Amino acid sequence: MVTIEEQAAEPRTFHIRTFGCQMNDHDSERLAGALLADGLVATTDIEAADVVVFNTCCIRENADNKFYGHLGNLKALRESRPGMQIAVGGCLAQMEKERVRERASHVDVVFGTHNLTRAPELLRQAARSGPVVEILDGPPPGADPTGADQQVAALNAARDLPYAAWVTIQMGCDNSCAFCIVPSVRGGEVSRPFDELVDEVRTLAGRGVTEVSLLGQNVNSYGRDLTRRRPLFAELLRAVGAVEGIRRVRYTSPHPKDLRPETVAAMAETDEVCNHLHLPLQSGSDAVLSAMRRGYTADRYLARLAAARAAIPDLAVTTDIIVGFPGETEDDFERTLAVAAEASYDSAYTFIFSPRPGTRAAAMTERFVPAEMVADRFERLRTVVERSALLRHRDRIGRVEEVLVEGPSKRNSSVLTGRTGQNKLVHFERVEGLPVGEGAYATVEVVDAARHHLSGLLREVTARPSHRTRIPVAAG
Repeated sequence: MVTIEEQAAEPRTFHIRTFGCQMNDHDSERLAGALLADGLVATTDIEAADVVVFNTCCIRENADNKFYGHLGNLKALRESRPGMQIAVGGCLAQMEKERVRERASHVDVVFGTHNLTRAPELLRQAARSGPVVEILDGPPPGADPTGADQQVAALNAARDLPYAAWVTIQMGCDNSCAFCIVPSVRGGEVSRPFDELVDEVRTLAGRGVTEVSLLGQNVNSYGRDLTRRRPLFAELLRAVGAVEGIRRVRYTSPHPKDLRPETVAAMAETDEVCNHLHLPLQSGSDAVLSAMRRGYTADRYLARLAAARAAIPDLAVTTDIIVGFPGETEDDFERTLAVAAEASYDSAYTFIFSPRPGTRAAAMTERFVPAEMVADRFERLRTVVERSALLRHRDRIGRVEEVLVEGPSKRNSSVLTGRTGQNKLVHFERVEGLPVGEGAYATVEVVDAARHHLSGLLREVTARPSHRTRIPVAAG
């Protein structure tokens, strides 16, 4: 085996492939920062990389299959390059532990959700003495899961977008949703200290970040474990919004049962907090919601949504909906369609139920809904959601929106893309004599609308970008 020391003449390169949610995206940024600090160099070419890291997801079965497919494709390359290393981390690694190497013996390192910043050390260990599997049930001994260790890792993260940053405010989840594996792989809720989060955002703003997204499995309950009585999320929204240089504050994901009036008030009264609420419905049937152990009814969900829309002008609302949860009847599904139509979402992430080993729902095998029935329901739901999305987008034609510019379109370099405060994607053409770059803020007049994006005309650049060079971190 070629050792790291034998390759020291040139820096080793790494490539990270990420699967799953925003939490995984941010974990990959932190992982990239740790590898860069260890002397490695990022590359977008997976076949040329000396180290390939898969940061995995276990929420749905198709993510598992996609990951194992990518992993299998690297076997021949790994065998032809003795010095190459492959590491697998994240939620699937935490859940399946030894099974990863059973299915793919060419993997050098397997690590979980609690020790991702140890990846450089584990890679060196594997280079010296062979494959390493290190899965911890909690933070490494001596590590602080909420304070300085987390802040150092976060501030050293290699952000994919230099003008925007994820800020993890909470790890784990205390809920017991029947379909969800997250508590098993990330543990119970642990909130990071309030002052350290505000300080982190202040540091990020000093580095040119203008948009932060607060991350947690259930952000509404942030701080409850710190105060032992009530959450602090509303206060955190106000404090982060008050940081000089921050123009936009986003967050995900809230839980409908914990959406409190003070959080809605903070959104309404803090200009920097974006007028976008992601509020997962999962089902419109009270019977299914009860089986899911969600802790609310459809009427309670709609009442809280109505209160949020009444308090926050021009609020965009997105959601998650699962189709085909065990025992879902046609009547249950019709109720979901009715709630989705009444909620009139701006967009929705719709999923076919995927049984996750170890969850309560996975044991309901006798109640699984036939695949062809689920597929039909999925298409019917998509029709309802896309109809609402198109109507809401058409209502925006003629408006002038502030857009945070993300860069050129992948399909047409003469067209720029950006997002509004409502998180709506906008395409608009460049204007000669009006330069606008990635991370700038611009005003755009909306002239056309589709189901998933808006089209507009650039009118003015209101703020120029001020940030460092982008470091690429690949997505799955």
